[in-house]
Amino acid sequence: MKADERRKAIVTYLMSQQKAVSGGALSERFSVSRQIIVQDIAVLKASGYDIISTHNGYIVQDTPLVQRVFKVFHSSEETEDELSTIVSLGGTVVDVFVWHKVYGKIEAGLNIFSPMHIKQFIEGVRTGKSTELMSITGGYHYHTVRADSEEILDRIYEALKKKNYIAPEI
Repeated sequence: MKADERRKAIVTYLMSQQKAVSGGALSERFSVSRQIIVQDIAVLKASGYDIISTHNGYIVQDTPLVQRVFKVFHSSEETEDELSTIVSLGGTVVDVFVWHKVYGKIEAGLNIFSPMHIKQFIEGVRTGKSTELMSITGGYHYHTVRADSEEILDRIYEALKKKNYIAPEI
C-alpha cells in the first residue's frame, strides 16, 4: 500500500470509529511501524484534518472532506459497477443503509475507497458470506459518500444518474 493510500485509509478508519484508536492498533492494522503512523498523522494534520491525540489514541475532530447521501436503486449484479463508479471518481462509500417498514433504519459501515475494497466486498457477497442490505428493500438503499469537494460529489451524482442508479424521487 502506498503512503497516500495508507493515509487515506487511516483517516477513513479513524472517522468510522466511535472512540479513539491507538497508534499501536493503527500500526498493526496497516502493517507499518508506530513511527510511520506518527508521520502519517502529522501529514494528515498538515493537510487540514483536525486529528487530536488523547491518552487513548487518535480522534478525528473535523475533516476537510464533504459528504452527501445518495438514494440509489439497482440490481445486485450492478453493485460492483455502482461502487466502482463512486470510487473511480474520488469518492469513499462510507456506509449503506435502508429504511425497513418495521425495523426502521438499518445501517452498515463500508468505508470502500479503493478497487481492492470493492473486490473484497463483492467477494463476500458472492461467496454467500453475507447478503446486501438492499435485498430487503427490493434494491432501494442509501449510501453516504465522502469526497474532497462538492464538485466531486456532483460528478458522482451525475455519473450514477446517467447509469440510472439514482432512485426516482417520489
